[in-house]
Amino acid sequence: MKIFIDADGCPVRKQAVKTAVKYKISVILVCDTSHIITESGCETITVDKQSDSADYAIINRLNENDICITQDYGLAAMVIAKKGFAVHQNGFLYTSENIDRMLFERHISQKMRRAGKYGSKHKKRTSDDDMRFEAFFEKLIKELSVKDV
Repeated sequence: MKIFIDADGCPVRKQAVKTAVKYKISVILVCDTSHIITESGCETITVDKQSDSADYAIINRLNENDICITQDYGLAAMVIAKKGFAVHQNGFLYTSENIDRMLFERHISQKMRRAGKYGSKHKKRTSDDDMRFEAFFEKLIKELSVKDV
């Protein structure tokens, strides 16, 4: 099992790396050339700035049962298709049961924004959000580790 982090703008990178190190799991950070991201003990893959370059770099390297941390629904859908585990930064698992709804809601929101109906209203991330992610992620790692035995 490996953990891939869609590292451009990932607010839980440090928490994920901390948990991975604790359980001795390899971490691969993927970012574009706009960012210089390094973490001790992690591999970093830097890709060009083209749209979805990081997504394709991850999905081309991801194997069954690998984990990918991303807030990108499209990448999450590809991870699920490859039988990996797609994790959102807010501490939930993307699944085949919820991804279609999320992709559809994203599509509707994009159409409404283009039509000038409303703008983005993202809440500011809190330390509680980070703690919830860390607890969820550690629980997931433990559950997956037990399955591997």
